[in-house]
Amino acid sequence: MTTASYPKSRKAKKWFRRTPWMIGLFFALILALASLLPLYWMIIGSFKIQTNAMSVPPEFWPSMPTIENWQKLLFGKSPTWRWLLNSVVVASVAAAFAVLTSALAGYVFGKKEFPGRTLLFWLIIITMMLPKQISLIPLFILMRKLHGFNTYWGMIVPWVAYPFGIFLFKQYMQSIPNELLEAARIDGASELRSFFSIILPLSKPAVGALSIFAFVAAWNDFLWQLILVTERNMFTLPVGVSKLVSNLSNYDLGLAMAGATFAFIPMLIVFLAFQDYFVKGITLGAVKG
Repeated sequence: MTTASYPKSRKAKKWFRRTPWMIGLFFALILALASLLPLYWMIIGSFKIQTNAMSVPPEFWPSMPTIENWQKLLFGKSPTWRWLLNSVVVASVAAAFAVLTSALAGYVFGKKEFPGRTLLFWLIIITMMLPKQISLIPLFILMRKLHGFNTYWGMIVPWVAYPFGIFLFKQYMQSIPNELLEAARIDGASELRSFFSIILPLSKPAVGALSIFAFVAAWNDFLWQLILVTERNMFTLPVGVSKLVSNLSNYDLGLAMAGATFAFIPMLIVFLAFQDYFVKGITLGAVKG
């Protein structure tokens, strides 16, 4: 009897060991589906007519699918493709500047010793805690004096200094051995040569992660672009779509869903392009601090 019951006891123990893992997987799937639900709702909403998009109870699948919203968005009277170009230019250049300046500042804070380094770094970190609305008035006054309204560079300037990027690169730089820089100095390499030939290639995970963060943040920067830009052809895609779908008497929800879906596609492409570095950049950047 003891011999016969042993395999059953062993199977029971194995099942009980797997139970927490199965429960965790189940809840992970539920959370994943819940996180994808807004994306699903946005996509199917772009194929609904206005009355169905506003119906109560809501339709989880369009009863009368239509491409009218997409036709109006992409081939209507609005300069949607110009808005897309503006967003790509602003977000790409802003992300490039944010990565470059953050990498340089992170290198200085992570590898150099100078008086007031800790205080200056914490002052930069404190700016991350301030609401963005606080900086709108000073930036507005600055752009007025520099004639930056309705220009690309006016939309890009606020992203030249990116406090989160400085923090990320500073943490990552501390994981790079100092011996590499000492060997470069012995070989006669300058600071810039050491940075661009040694530090930056080793920082690809941090570069990839910050590129995603900075691109998405600049792409979705609605409020500053709304204040700075008044010319229709200079609107970025989020601002242009918001102007297109709403007026004083109506709000076209189906068109808004199509615009949101269209604006989501470039961000998805950027994430897929840098996804190999994304998780690695975040985890390695937090090893030391």
